[in-house]
Amino acid sequence: MSFARRLDPSAYTDNLYIHKFATPSSSFAARRFSSDTQLFRYDPEPYNEYGHMGFTGAPSAAFQNSFCSQQASLKPYHVTDDGRSPSVADTQSNSCSDAAKDSPVISNVSQQNSQSVSDSQSSEIEVEFDEDDIRLKLQELEHALLDDGDDILFDISQAGSINDEWADPMKNVLLPNSPKESESSISCAVSNSGAPRTPKQLLFDCATALSEYNTDEAQAIITELRQMVSIQGYPSERIAAYMVEGLAARIVASGNGIYKALTCKDPPTLYQLSAMQILFEICPCFRLGFMAANYAIVEACKGEERLHIIDFDINQGSQYITLIQFLKNNANKPRHLRITGVDDPETVQRPIGGLRVIGQRLEKLAEDCGVSFEFRAVGANIGDVTPAMLDCRPGEALVVNFAFQLHHLPDESVSIMNERDQLLRMVKGLHPKLVTLVEQDANTNTAPFLPRFREVYDYYSALFYSLDATLPRESPDRMNVERQCLAREIVNILACEGPDRVERFEVAGKWRARMTMAGFTPCPFNSNVISGIKSILKSYCDRYKFHEDHGGLHFGWGEKTLIVSSAWQ
Repeated sequence: MSFARRLDPSAYTDNLYIHKFATPSSSFAARRFSSDTQLFRYDPEPYNEYGHMGFTGAPSAAFQNSFCSQQASLKPYHVTDDGRSPSVADTQSNSCSDAAKDSPVISNVSQQNSQSVSDSQSSEIEVEFDEDDIRLKLQELEHALLDDGDDILFDISQAGSINDEWADPMKNVLLPNSPKESESSISCAVSNSGAPRTPKQLLFDCATALSEYNTDEAQAIITELRQMVSIQGYPSERIAAYMVEGLAARIVASGNGIYKALTCKDPPTLYQLSAMQILFEICPCFRLGFMAANYAIVEACKGEERLHIIDFDINQGSQYITLIQFLKNNANKPRHLRITGVDDPETVQRPIGGLRVIGQRLEKLAEDCGVSFEFRAVGANIGDVTPAMLDCRPGEALVVNFAFQLHHLPDESVSIMNERDQLLRMVKGLHPKLVTLVEQDANTNTAPFLPRFREVYDYYSALFYSLDATLPRESPDRMNVERQCLAREIVNILACEGPDRVERFEVAGKWRARMTMAGFTPCPFNSNVISGIKSILKSYCDRYKFHEDHGGLHFGWGEKTLIVSSAWQ
């Protein structure tokens, strides 16, 4: 099966949510509708986290009641006391216990590998250099500091035969023998001590070899790994399957081509959800991150006559479907809501999933909800946006929303232009009443390759385990999300350098520093929304975690934080 193949539309049903323990025949949510009016249902459905609550009295109870009303209509999310549905075979183990047993967050293998690499590097530094040694070391240092992938001109067509397990758009950008979906472990590498090496150990050994420019050893490990992994197996197998392709792409410098070939934001048809929308719906960390941002916006617009929201990556508008639905029954809603969406000129005009199409749907939803609404699409690259293009008007309360967008902009480590901080300073000059920020919590930006590899493994392993607690392992929708969204990010982070590496996550502390340097101050969430989110999380697997730190809300799996939502003034 093709790595990046889109799912057969005939397989979709009207069930928007399918829990891990639903019946095996269930299918998630890239739904088909008979008309555009039906594309978004405006009654309490998964987009409507808030339901009809008003954030007065006991908001915590309102959160819980809203969530319970969804649970009533989304029965596949129900989990029995023993942690699984009667529809699941007795041989299927509980996802939470699997995650607790196998979670990479509690593993110390990566730390051990890191220490061994550090020790070996230290021993090399202590030798006496002659002139040739010094020249070699300087070349290595120059390569490490300046390599952006541009000097590795590799003709993919000459790289050998290409396996057809990847999608057609990517058939010319991979090494042979990509992992097969039904492949089982048929061989096992052996360490120097004679003990079999696990896929995780092989992955780290391969990354270490690449960091030392030992491509022959890395190629041999990749060949071995491809016989051991499966994108239909346990989370540890799936993460290994995608990471090995990231390492292979790094060798042949094909990561940028793969990244562009995989399209996670674009819906396959007019009446289906994109892979990224599905990810946002099935993973509580993403859902609650959006919910927290929406709550901050609702609080900021209390008593305002006119509210203007600027969004630099509106995606498919899922966040604003929830917001408009909430405003429908809110007595304190603004008299007029205006949203400005910014995207590149090509995307704005796209007939399927384009910004103008999204605006038309939001306008239809607002009309049905009785909310005075206006949508404006700005077709421009973010680096070219000026305040005049955003059409800010006197008398409006201005809110700027950054949801999974800022990490795509190059910072000072990539370019002296530093578009990331430049955009924040421009936004500060607009004098917004509130800025909301939702981002992944990991350092894939400035970390060197080997520490970055370790960060990717820990972060995405936790995310893969969390998805196993939400959808059945055989779910085609889960595979679609992992192939189209997560694999795309993994390959970009591992295989690309310089401007080509655009998935540049930062940890919460670094975002706080950036926001503070741009002139913003944190706007903490109140205790009611915090208790409400905690109540909602009780309905999920207990491995999902939540805590507050420095005014931001951290959502994660086990001990690993995945998403952080914060608000700034």
